[in-house]
Amino acid sequence: MTARELDQIESLLAPLLEALDALGQVARRLHPPALAGLVADASRAQARWQTAWSVNPPWPEPWALLGAQLDACATEAMAAFEGLRAATAGSDALAQAYRALRHLPRALEALYPLAGLSGSVNRFFLDPAGRADEALQRRLLGEAPEHTGLMAFGDSPGSRQGVWVYVPETYRADRDWPLVMALHGGGGRGRAFLWSWLRDARARGAILVAPTSLGPTWALAGDDEDSPHLMQILDFVREHWRVDPARLLLTGMSDGGTFCYASGLEPSSPFTHLAPVSAAFHPMLAQMADPARLRGLPIHIVHGAQDWMFPVAMAREAAQALSAAGARASLREIADLSHVYPGEVNGSILDWLDQTAGTTRDQR
Repeated sequence: MTARELDQIESLLAPLLEALDALGQVARRLHPPALAGLVADASRAQARWQTAWSVNPPWPEPWALLGAQLDACATEAMAAFEGLRAATAGSDALAQAYRALRHLPRALEALYPLAGLSGSVNRFFLDPAGRADEALQRRLLGEAPEHTGLMAFGDSPGSRQGVWVYVPETYRADRDWPLVMALHGGGGRGRAFLWSWLRDARARGAILVAPTSLGPTWALAGDDEDSPHLMQILDFVREHWRVDPARLLLTGMSDGGTFCYASGLEPSSPFTHLAPVSAAFHPMLAQMADPARLRGLPIHIVHGAQDWMFPVAMAREAAQALSAAGARASLREIADLSHVYPGEVNGSILDWLDQTAGTTRDQR
């Protein structure tokens, strides 16, 4: 590809990436009273993207081979914008907005194969610190080494028994790597929730695992089939990649965060750290937990002051009860956070994981 063709591609990618970032801002700041304003702000980025792509010529080689993926990304992004716009006029605005935003991770999945080819897409899939790290970006460009990058295991990518795994393209087998097992919210899927963490795992060097609950949500009542499934997945990952036994993080959003408590407090849980986000909590979880499991267990709770589903008082009670029971519990309240996942906390969670594991090694 000539320099002129590369510049042409990058100029077309820039407004698309801006539009995807705008959708990400809607997802992060989604709160019923703010919906109309958020959609209006995002629509301006959508308009700039549509204007740029209205004169889009055929994709030159080698981009033509990935043109279908770019078109798939654009189609999913457009569906998200259209769904959000419809939500502002609908009678069930919040539910419609959540449904519309399901298109965003699908757009990201279609775009990710370009991360090793395009400088702008490479930077897009990094956290803010990674976007300023030129040496890291150079290491990430190019074809991913075997058994690294984004992978799906199981009968089919969309099955409940399947699991999505991301192994940093910078992975080397000569040292241990932290592991993040991230649990989606009720009604979600690991395939979509993985994108809440991928940028930070890619920039900081963490193996990311995103399973799906075996039922419509995690086993919060009745028989627990999910915990044994998580253990099987963890065993599989440890058989194939070198995982740090002192940095095994179980985290999750909403029902996934609640199951993070329920499963992670079990005496047999292998996870060294728990980080529930926007989760429900009942004091009996601390009262019934094995004291030996709780003693010194690092638990970092993240919750929004504007959470309309699980009031922030629930998180405060959790931190107090777990601390009283012997855990090393901490709480981070976020003033502008509703009942959504705050991706900006991932870096601090990984810092906390390192610090409480007693290590300061460079994860890159």
